[in-house]
Amino acid sequence: MATSKLLSYLFLQLTFLLFVLDLANAQGGLNVGFYAKSCPKAEDIVKKVIFQTISTTPSLAGPLLRMHFHDCFVRGCEGSILLNSSTNQAEKDAAPNLSLRGFQIIDKAKSALEKACPGVVSCADVLAITARDVVSALNGAHWNVETGRRDGRVSNITEAFRNLLPPTANITILKAGFARKGLSAKDLVVLSGGHTIGTSHCTAFSNRLYNFTGKGDTDPTLDPNYIARLKLKCKPNDQKTLVEMDPGSFKTFDQTYFTLVSKRRGLFQSDAALLDDSETKAYVQSHAAAVGKSGFFKDFGVSMVNMGRIGVLTGNAGEIRKVCSKIN
Repeated sequence: MATSKLLSYLFLQLTFLLFVLDLANAQGGLNVGFYAKSCPKAEDIVKKVIFQTISTTPSLAGPLLRMHFHDCFVRGCEGSILLNSSTNQAEKDAAPNLSLRGFQIIDKAKSALEKACPGVVSCADVLAITARDVVSALNGAHWNVETGRRDGRVSNITEAFRNLLPPTANITILKAGFARKGLSAKDLVVLSGGHTIGTSHCTAFSNRLYNFTGKGDTDPTLDPNYIARLKLKCKPNDQKTLVEMDPGSFKTFDQTYFTLVSKRRGLFQSDAALLDDSETKAYVQSHAAAVGKSGFFKDFGVSMVNMGRIGVLTGNAGEIRKVCSKIN
């Protein structure tokens, strides 16, 4: 009799737990497969657009990956980077490696989703799925994307400048900036590994070549041979030239970024800064010497999921934008 009562009690507890989980999902909490019923082909639709884009224009992979990062760090992962306001210009000023063409690709994916299941998939989720797919398209890491974000209605130029970490940031600023978003020092160095793909304008690092302390000098933490090579590409006040972040491998998602940083060839001051902290330096050195890529790939997926949870809107908060560049 006692056993029967115990089993009944456990059954009731399990039923209640399942009810709570179902209620949480119904209220819109983030989870893998959020659109399984409401738009079952959502991720396939985005993947098709992204893989077609990267197959013809692989240089867009970097900007598309970084759009999700910049979105999450400004107001939280709510698609605000896509709003058609002055903030877009702030994003471009603070992060010149973003691309207008990248915004157009997101619009293309969203348009395809609206045809398949109108008003269901958020622009914020499109950014999160896109980030995963551009990395996969370059034979890089793969992870399960949590979805269920809703879109915000605010785009603020002041917040963009205040929250985006500049390429000139030192390790103290970087760690503090990540900590404010609930991310660890490990997340910082892992996500910096995203610099293995893409390009940057000379303006983001030219001070390291020509006027590091205001006396016409160079950055002593940057390899002199690398400085000489960069000066051949970037002349003083050059605002147009693009330089590979990971020379010779900028179209492939791999761990060579860490090899470059360990040799004092990280393009930005924020890259070099990873050697100024014992934890981040240890990670850089371990992956610079690693034979395989699986460790970094696994870590990258975990850190992208962590980042994708920053300040999300779920349930009835925000909205599902019909067009990513403007509120409904």
